[in-house]
Amino acid sequence: MKVAIIPARGGSKRIPRKNIKLFHGKPLIAYSIEAAIKSGVFDRIIVSTDDQEIADVAKSYGAEVPFLRPDTLSDDFATTAAVMSHAIDWVSTHIEPVEYSCCIYATAPFLLPDDICSAFNKLQQSSAEYCFSVASFPAPIQRALKLGEHGEVSMFQPEHLETRSQDLQEAWHDAGQFYWSKSDIWARNPKIFSEASVAYPLPRHRVQDIDTPEDWLRAEIMMKAMELA
Repeated sequence: MKVAIIPARGGSKRIPRKNIKLFHGKPLIAYSIEAAIKSGVFDRIIVSTDDQEIADVAKSYGAEVPFLRPDTLSDDFATTAAVMSHAIDWVSTHIEPVEYSCCIYATAPFLLPDDICSAFNKLQQSSAEYCFSVASFPAPIQRALKLGEHGEVSMFQPEHLETRSQDLQEAWHDAGQFYWSKSDIWARNPKIFSEASVAYPLPRHRVQDIDTPEDWLRAEIMMKAMELA
């Protein structure tokens, strides 16, 4: 069985009630649920939450919420791997054994169903343990600057002060959208960022982590731009 698991706890502090806050007319989590449904690849779409209101919203958009997450997995220190392992164990015990799982964040309004399907195919065609989304940094990280206490500037890698941009290796970061794996991997090897994983690149214009009010505003602007394109 292939299962999508969408972690969505209720205790977001920087953006209160973030996961169900209205984003362009719909609760933010609705976009992730709808992308998972439209992909057609999942047998079950499960939302892992500790919050009854989030559970009710998730069910209204077509997801299942067969359990409420325990308090021990609902604080600021709960890891994605622990939440995923708990959900996979619960589903395997109470419903049906899970072969493949995909963690989809509730804050991924730009995720497309085709991304989910293509990344799953990439995982199946490889010997990797994970396949997850990445995006490239817009500027060379070798030229990154740091600021001192009084705003003074220095380079992290001053040896690249004169290196041409085209001669610097391109760098990538976790796009924070989804993470495909076989079901036992989350418990056995929670280290996603390793040579045991393969990356699924996404274009930068469809990637925005949403953790702060500034992130939210940028995502709103991005969505408006996409609607006009």
